[in-house]
Amino acid sequence: MRFTGLTSAEAQASRRQYGTNSIPEPAWMTFGQAFRETFRDPMIRILLVMVVLMIAMYFAGYAEIYEPVGTIVTVILVATVTARTNVASDTEYRALRACSAKDTAKVCRDRGLVVLPVDEIVVGDHVILQGGNKIPADGVLVAGDLRVNNAALNGETEECPKIPADKSYIFPTEVTGDTFVDDATLFRGTVVFDGEGVMEVQRVGVHTMMGQMAAEMQVREPDSPLQVKLAKLADQISAFGYISGIAIISLYMMFFALRAGGLQDYVMLGWSQVFVDFIQAVSLAILIIVCAVPEGLPLMISLVLMQNTSRMLARGVLVRRAVGIETAGSLNILFSDKTGTITGGKLEVVEFFTADGHVIVPEEHALLHEKLKLAIGMNSAAMYDERGNVIGGNPTDQAVMRFLGVETYRTMQENENYRVGQRQTFNSTNKFSQAELPVRGTVVYKGAPEALLARAKYALREDGQIAPFDEAALDEKINTYAARAMRVLAFGYSEQPFRKNEINADVVLIGFAAIRDDVRPEARAAITEVQSAGVQVVMVTGDRRETAVAIAHDAGLLRADSDLVLTSNELAQMNDAEVQRILPQLRVIARALPTDKSRIVRLSQQMNLVVGMTGDGVNDSPALRRADVGFAMGSGTEAARDAGDIVILDDNFRSIKDAILYGRTIYNNILKFCRFQLVINIAAVVVSAAAPFFGIIEPLRVTHLLFINLVMDSLGAIMLGNEPAHESYMREKPRRRDANLISPAMTVQIIWMGVWLILLSFFFLTDARVAAVFGETKEHYTAYFLLFVLASLMNGFNVRSTGFGIFRGLGENIGFVKVWAMIVLIMAAIINAPYIPHDIGAWIGGMFSCTPIHAGGWALVFLLAATMIPVDLLRKAVWKGFVRARG
Repeated sequence: MRFTGLTSAEAQASRRQYGTNSIPEPAWMTFGQAFRETFRDPMIRILLVMVVLMIAMYFAGYAEIYEPVGTIVTVILVATVTARTNVASDTEYRALRACSAKDTAKVCRDRGLVVLPVDEIVVGDHVILQGGNKIPADGVLVAGDLRVNNAALNGETEECPKIPADKSYIFPTEVTGDTFVDDATLFRGTVVFDGEGVMEVQRVGVHTMMGQMAAEMQVREPDSPLQVKLAKLADQISAFGYISGIAIISLYMMFFALRAGGLQDYVMLGWSQVFVDFIQAVSLAILIIVCAVPEGLPLMISLVLMQNTSRMLARGVLVRRAVGIETAGSLNILFSDKTGTITGGKLEVVEFFTADGHVIVPEEHALLHEKLKLAIGMNSAAMYDERGNVIGGNPTDQAVMRFLGVETYRTMQENENYRVGQRQTFNSTNKFSQAELPVRGTVVYKGAPEALLARAKYALREDGQIAPFDEAALDEKINTYAARAMRVLAFGYSEQPFRKNEINADVVLIGFAAIRDDVRPEARAAITEVQSAGVQVVMVTGDRRETAVAIAHDAGLLRADSDLVLTSNELAQMNDAEVQRILPQLRVIARALPTDKSRIVRLSQQMNLVVGMTGDGVNDSPALRRADVGFAMGSGTEAARDAGDIVILDDNFRSIKDAILYGRTIYNNILKFCRFQLVINIAAVVVSAAAPFFGIIEPLRVTHLLFINLVMDSLGAIMLGNEPAHESYMREKPRRRDANLISPAMTVQIIWMGVWLILLSFFFLTDARVAAVFGETKEHYTAYFLLFVLASLMNGFNVRSTGFGIFRGLGENIGFVKVWAMIVLIMAAIINAPYIPHDIGAWIGGMFSCTPIHAGGWALVFLLAATMIPVDLLRKAVWKGFVRARG
């Protein structure tokens, strides 16, 4: 049959009527867009509100300009770092995407054959398809014979035979999992294993199955668990601010009344004085509340995400959306694709056994290995290219060729004794292939066991001797492998002449290869580690139930009798409530459709679970987009990589485990910073609010509070943001999406250490013996400023670990020691600034209201500040005993 194709005019008309074959690429985020996106963060919005209040107070004469300016600088820095991280990730991903050349196709046009970019194909075109071609549009086979790999759509590498459609064929309006494997329908993105044929294009562009899935990915992604937790924290801080503000204003007005001799005497001073005092109380309340907001938290999150994004790229994990890596650490449930993630993604010879059922290594048996080399190397449609990659043939041919090895193959090709005469390739009727080796007087066979067993009476033993075999025992052995979802391939040889379409009666069995897309060895260990971390792993596959169960057993997913395996049909018959009820026991979904994946992700999120999804095909893209974190495989389709938050460049499940570990590290480092900073903020608020009732006026000056609030926040973020990953994090239970950022244990630590710092502060400020150490009040207050900073730094060691090893691993975070020492040196420079023989020294001393402290004073301050460490160790011991007592 000759195909003339469309004319150029007809192609133009078709394009106007049905559209182009292009699928719009995702919009790349610009730096400006990423910068503006940062201001959706609730913590940033609280900071901006504080800036407005502080600017108003500055113009009213009740605040310094340093605080709003410093806060604005912090916000800009956070937005810049966050935007830079996201844009850098997009840039890396675009570079990965650019590595893929634009696809082309051979099309009949204007009575000739032309090669066109796939975007130029139109409805009605006749496309020539051959082995290795990617199908460029949805259509129907009208001529030829193809074996197609539908992995891009259903995730499985099984061969799907296609034959020309009959005249009654109508392109399906509703596509199901069965449509992928019907006789004639072809879909964009799938690949031709072998064969030749002509496809008539029926749908193009956004109307193809791939285009429809791309459109589904335009839905807005849900807020990440971290964003949810930060929003809750922002609400809590706001509530704390309102309550504290009212309390502080009330306390100060009471103080003013008591100082005047009582409420009646205070009113007698006149309402103008009361109003001035009220404004002062409001100003102080706002200043103190501003100090309660952890400005460094957004900066800390941005820095730690940026640093760990770079680390993950070095490990073969490209983080496209920075928040995705933290989300990975919060996973409750992970839906994992089978092919290429849990398994290797290609068929491999798992075991080789002889006719007597013994599993052997062929290379260790010279005579048998020589015959096997002939049956594989000279009797296969697959071959090695110049780079050592297996090309050609079907997946089974490629699997046994890899089993043979590149060096053996090349040695045989160079030897004239291995020259092939007549040859017959595998076909579905005969179920075997054969090749004649004239120099050796041998014919070798490779094919289905039943084809060779129907003729064979003898087989090679391990020692190379020919002997009869027990066919019943051999059948049982083959069935055992079939139960493990393995395909068995038989090899044999004959010394009679070559006969087409026939296996010679003297055929001798060489042995059998058990072939399967096998579980990656490293995936088994990684799945166990992820499960030990409390993450439920569910394998989602397009395979039949029996194959899925066999792989799941080998991967360690099915262990208990209560573990559930469902097919797509069984899932479809259950309502949402029923699915949610059995979800904790679910381990495998077989024959899964794209809609199944999206549905199960949605139902899991409704249960407040943090959901991960892995995938590589177009069929996975909607679920990857909908999940809290989508892990796309680097070798997968562009649609899948576009939808994913994280691209696993090496397609390895172990990399997913690493992402979970680093995500938990980020989260734990954020918690460390919260424990560090909130102790400072609570102590600063309480001391500043309560000091006047002890006769102490401004123990911490405005500039002191600014230094504590801005410098300590920012440098503390750097100090704790680089804390190393610990494998112990993988033994922690995952957190729910709506869990509080501040846990009960954290609350106890923050209150305990905050109270101790408050008590230490008032002891230092009111004890006569301490005051006697310092010559004057100004030196005493300077020493208190130093004490507050050093005590906070000492607490930095406490928050490094929830246990007693607070100094362990400092060598892995040398930045902690450097920043710690830097803050001490900065304090020394501020305190001793008056010694500088220049006006700048006096100006710094005046701005911070500081005066030099003698060596004894420094020693006392260091000693008192160091009490933060044993006090927290005591708390840890008490808390550990309390938890043990509760069971």
